[in-house]
Amino acid sequence: MDKRFDLVIVGGGTAGWMCAAACAAKLDPARYRVRLVESEEIGTVGVGEATLPQMKDFNDYLGLDEAAFMAATQASFKLGIEFVNWGRQGDRYIHPFGTFGRPIGEADFFSYWARANAAGRAAPLPDYCIAIVMAWANRFMLPNGAAGDVRNAFSYAYHLDAFLYARFLRRWAEERGVDRVEGRIVSVERDGEGGGIAGVTLASGAQVTGDLFVDCSGFRSLLLGQTLGVDLEDWAHWLPCDSAVAVPSARSDDFTPYTRSTRRPAGWQWRIPLQHRTGNGYVYASAHVSDDEAAATLLANLDGAALADPRVLRFKAGKRRRAWAHNVIGMGLAGGFLEPLESTSIYLVQMAIMHLLTLLPDGPAVDPALPAEFNRVMDVEYDRIRDFLILHYAANEADAPLWQAVTTMDLPDSLHGRIEAFRHRGHVPAYRDGLFGPTSWQAVFVGQGIVPGSGDRLADAMPEDVLAQRLDGFAASVAQGIADAPSHAEFVARYCPAPAL
Repeated sequence: MDKRFDLVIVGGGTAGWMCAAACAAKLDPARYRVRLVESEEIGTVGVGEATLPQMKDFNDYLGLDEAAFMAATQASFKLGIEFVNWGRQGDRYIHPFGTFGRPIGEADFFSYWARANAAGRAAPLPDYCIAIVMAWANRFMLPNGAAGDVRNAFSYAYHLDAFLYARFLRRWAEERGVDRVEGRIVSVERDGEGGGIAGVTLASGAQVTGDLFVDCSGFRSLLLGQTLGVDLEDWAHWLPCDSAVAVPSARSDDFTPYTRSTRRPAGWQWRIPLQHRTGNGYVYASAHVSDDEAAATLLANLDGAALADPRVLRFKAGKRRRAWAHNVIGMGLAGGFLEPLESTSIYLVQMAIMHLLTLLPDGPAVDPALPAEFNRVMDVEYDRIRDFLILHYAANEADAPLWQAVTTMDLPDSLHGRIEAFRHRGHVPAYRDGLFGPTSWQAVFVGQGIVPGSGDRLADAMPEDVLAQRLDGFAASVAQGIADAPSHAEFVARYCPAPAL
């Protein structure tokens, strides 16, 4: 009899195959058996195809060749997210994957900029970030400078075809011993003693049993939600968008190294440039616009011909109250959903995988401390992303009903305190755990019109002329730093050209 710990992943797609690939790469096959159950009859939901820099870390963790991965997934590079009309109509800013400035004294760079800006002696904040300057110039290069060099002061992510990424990982994982079981699940059997999941039965009559189940069944949340009854903590009162309409379009000549989010009357529109097409979608609140109106708005604002009919998706913002219950871990959409405004969906899958590998039991008897810690860290991840997303909605001056409503809503205490600390003195405390550091918050605060009049008092000691000179020098070094960078299109065509589909 096989004595190995039996790990069963229910559902494929991006979440399922990311989990399977990580298990294949890092778990001892003599101790762990990994199987993935999925059905070709059930489609996957590709809500977003934009990622965060942590995805490069994940691919490196697996040992994937970057150029080969990008070619296989029709990927392009991403230096940040551009937000159009979010604070006020006509405004635009980029949340970058890079830092603002560099250390020039005892205080942080932002404090010096805030002081100089209040005195009218600073350039706009984006001028001090090479990721933003390069993005708006439609250029790209890999970080290539020494420590402290401005050309090394950024990171990057990807735009990719999520379906192709799942297929790429499936092939990679199967080559390394993951067993894929084809079949549609028709029933779930509970463990009469522990209350968890004993196994699942397929339409063929075959049964798949296991010690631990990873639920990657999407919005259905077949095991964690439907079978174990773990409720969704509903965040619709803070994040009111509950629908999206998506459509691919022909690739545009505007092949940007950044994602674009444009505010619309009842939500926002995404634009994600891939090598073979552009991904588009309108995330909206169904209480403020009909599906047909949303589809018409999306189709009217494409920069290439639509390649398919618009597809409507329904969702609810929130997270399962427990990500790990009994012997089931909810991952991806099965564990919760936050709209793709900041491209966090794949990141949350990645974090769940990394914590799973760290806390994975080695036998049927599970120490209660393991699921308790998993739930704690995933709660932190979701809560902190939630607050960051809410900030985008709360800090706006639009006059449409949806946007007026979100500016007057009660905010989570954790977010309210952050906003007040920033208004007062530009202070952004760094998280010990969780996503989005000070640069991200500074970009959104300033980009949407919340600009402090001063920063840390330690920034006051530097003479004003010296400060202005140092700021000017750094802005010049940023501009010079991208002088030799090729266009994004040229770099992709040379580095990772995808085969024609």
